[in-house]
Amino acid sequence: LSLKFGDIGNLKGLVIRFLLTTSYYQLSVQNWFSLHRVQLLYNHSVQATFNATRIYAPASYSYHCERVSSLQRYDALLIPSSTDDVSKLWEVTFIDFQIQGFNVQEGHFAYAKDCASFFSPAILMGLVMSLILLLVLAYALHMLIHLKSLDRHYECKASPAYFAQMKDNDMGDEKEPLRSSGNESYELRNQQFCKIYI
Repeated sequence: LSLKFGDIGNLKGLVIRFLLTTSYYQLSVQNWFSLHRVQLLYNHSVQATFNATRIYAPASYSYHCERVSSLQRYDALLIPSSTDDVSKLWEVTFIDFQIQGFNVQEGHFAYAKDCASFFSPAILMGLVMSLILLLVLAYALHMLIHLKSLDRHYECKASPAYFAQMKDNDMGDEKEPLRSSGNESYELRNQQFCKIYI
């Protein structure tokens, strides 16, 4: 697949050639196409050759990627064919790249298989944050499940309590005079004291 620029200024005579192949894969039970190589030609001579990696899609689909580049900051899907080749002197970047080599109908791209990874940095950060929140929630549930109620054990013993003479006449039915010594004292019949063990 050749992309010719024609007589556009300084690009006159520049051709970008895409070498595509199609193969049948039994696991997916369909044909897939892949981009193997990108060549830059100028005045009918090859100037640079890049091997393409991870650029493939089902033959009935197109392939789309936001950036296909030879630069490392863009994930470098295009790699110079050899270290001593002049390709390493070139920097190639395609913006909003979409290609379909086979089964093109009415000059329109088919449904696109996108190059976006399922584990992009944003998705990974979201997964990490979700994992942290899940761990906090699990720890909180663990603490709630193992939270013990306060078990109170009462040990009550009946014991007389002695008070000095009180002038309150309202409690006459609960008081009984004691006649043991010179001072008049009263005993509360139903008075109890309790020890609470927690």
